[in-house]
Formats: sequence, C-alpha cells, structure tokens
Amino acid sequence: PYTLGDRDHEAFMEEVRERLSRLQGVNLNIGQPLGHRIDHMLSGTRASIAIKLFGTDLGAMYRTATQIQEAISGIPGLVDLNVEQLVEVPQIQIRPRREMLARYGISQNQLTQFVETAIAGEKYAEVYDENLNYPLVVRYNESHRNSKEAIEDALIDTYDGNHIPLRYVADVVSTSGPNTINRENVQRKLVISANTAGRDLGSVVSEIQSTIESQVELPEGYRVQYGGQFKSAQSASLTLLITSLLAILVIFVILYQEFKSGKMAGVILLNLPLALIGGVVAIWITNREVSIPSIIGFITLFGIATRNGILLVSRYIQLRKDGQGLEETIIHGSADRLNPILMTALASALALIPLAMGGDKPGNEIQSPMAIVILGGLVTSTLLNLIVIPAVYYMIEKRKS
Repeated sequence: PYTLGDRDHEAFMEEVRERLSRLQGVNLNIGQPLGHRIDHMLSGTRASIAIKLFGTDLGAMYRTATQIQEAISGIPGLVDLNVEQLVEVPQIQIRPRREMLARYGISQNQLTQFVETAIAGEKYAEVYDENLNYPLVVRYNESHRNSKEAIEDALIDTYDGNHIPLRYVADVVSTSGPNTINRENVQRKLVISANTAGRDLGSVVSEIQSTIESQVELPEGYRVQYGGQFKSAQSASLTLLITSLLAILVIFVILYQEFKSGKMAGVILLNLPLALIGGVVAIWITNREVSIPSIIGFITLFGIATRNGILLVSRYIQLRKDGQGLEETIIHGSADRLNPILMTALASALALIPLAMGGDKPGNEIQSPMAIVILGGLVTSTLLNLIVIPAVYYMIEKRKS
C-alpha cells in the first residue's frame, strides 16, 4: 500500500500517475471514489472535465475526438486525458429489401415485429407458482436463431397466409459495430474526459476551448459541449455571487434601520473590502484557487467583519450622545472595543487553524479552503478595522460639524 508520508496529496497523485503511465494501452482516470461519483452525476463521466462531441457518424466522431485529444494533450495541468473507447463487436444486421416486402405484402413494421419476437422474444403472460411468478416468453428455439443461416431460413407470414424464408425480403449480413452507442437529448455522443493537476479548473477549460476553436475543424453538423465540475462550479459561483450581493444589500438595510443613517451603514460596510483583502492574500500565499468553499468562506467572513464594525460605530454613537468630543470619542471608543474585537477574532482563529492546516488530508477539501479564507480575512479586517473605521468616522463627523 502507498502512504503519503511527508508528501502532499498532489505529489502523491503525480507519482501514482507516473508509475501507471508505464502500462501501455491503458486509459487512466485517477481519483477518489467519492469524487468519481460526483463527476459521474454531473457529466455522466468519472472525470472533472467532459468534452462532449455530438454527431451522426460514430467513425467520424471517433476520428474528430482523436484530433481533439492530440490538440489539447499539451495543455499544462491537463492529466488523465482519454477518449471514450468504441469496442467493435460482431453483429448480425437484418436490412429490409423494400421492393420485396411490397411484392409479398409485408410492411416494414410487420418485419420488425417478427424479427423482434423470433430473436429477442416477446412476453405474452406470467405463470404464478405460489409466491413466485415467471414471465412466459415466446421466441424461436436456440437452434433456429443462433446462426446467420438459421435466421435467413426463418419463415415469415405473407399477406395471403403463406410462409417465405426471411432471406427473400431482407439481407442478413454478418458485420461488426460498436458495443455501445451513447446518446444525450436523442443525439449520439462521444466523450473526451480529463482531470486537472496543479492548475485551477476554469483556466484549463478556457485554454481547452480556445485550442479546440483554433486547431480543430469540426465536420458540418457536429458540435462540442463542455460539462463536468467546472460547469457545476460556474452555476454555483453565479448563485453564490447573487446570494452575496443580496446578503450585502440586506445587511445595509438592517444597518440603515438601526442607525438611521446611510453614512454610518456605509462606514460599517467598509469592513467588507478590508476582509476581502485578507482572504485573497491568504489564497495567494497558500497557492490555492478561488473555489466554491472559498467563496462560502468570504460570505461567512462578511458577517464577522460587519459585526466588528457595528461594535465600533455603535460605541462611537453612544459616547457622542453622552457629550464627549469627537477626538475623545474615537480614542475611548476604540479602546473600549479593542478587547472584545480581539478576543472574538482570536477565538475564531484558534478554532479554524486546525482546519486550515489539514488541507492535504482526505475529507478536508471543503473545510480547508473555507478556513484559510476566513483566517486571512480575520487578520486584515481586525487590524485595519481599528485604523480605517475610526479615520473614516472622524472625517464624516468632522465634515458634519
């Protein structure tokens, strides 16, 4: 068994890929069972990126998919690049001869129904035996349907009640074809799948899209559609963006109702960009990318930062009502609220440090990015909150007086 040791998760996965790449003729898709299941639910393939090629001819689709694979194989950060395999299996095809069908008065629907009943069988009834039931299926014996010649000699009814061999009205051909034909929205589909390593998903997909548009010429009537984690991430990011804007709007309305002043509500909301600075810097220092968990961390951080601003501004307003001067209000109010702000920030930070440090451990893929963003935002919002908010409040009150 493999052990991580001192290596992080990415280094471990890279070593596994390097070792398994020595196996010739094997398509690799390396990941975790839960991640594969989520990817399969999102795009129908067990990979984070699914390039879906839609067309009509499977041969042309496979050739085009191979061209796409060759074009994007050199993109940095793209790993486990595979084209969905089409395995040729022996088949027997029954091709109707329309002029002969018309001569014997047999419709194509009758021919199809006869072949389906004779070869595959048709359920006519159910036999009940105490608590068990068995389907009663009518079809030809094995000896009359296990070879091309036997199928050709199968007797089909004509319009006048006679029987003729199937070969009179149809060509029975031995050939080969794909073992499966996948469809989506009734259209034939072939998937080129891939994962990412060392780069964020969005930038890799953007480079894939530009490469395919510039280097691959799709046949007429063929199209490419992108799916997988990034598609879900785009939708989730848009939802979170709208949710964040609504949250900020609701916070502003509540602050306005509380302080009866749009300026004071704006002063408190100054903490949001201060917290944003720390979160972005934390992502950059830890060499991570903006993801759904980190965006959730930003939303959580906005609530904490707003609380710190409320503590300061509410104290300033109370001291002004008590008759203190502007400068004394700033000094005494900031000193009064220093301990509560630092204690709440410190308590939150101490609780989040274990989550932030365990980012490479399985199961922490969601918790760690969120904790890192909140930690970084707590540092900047707490420090700058005690500098920027008093300064802006002083400027507003000074101008008012």
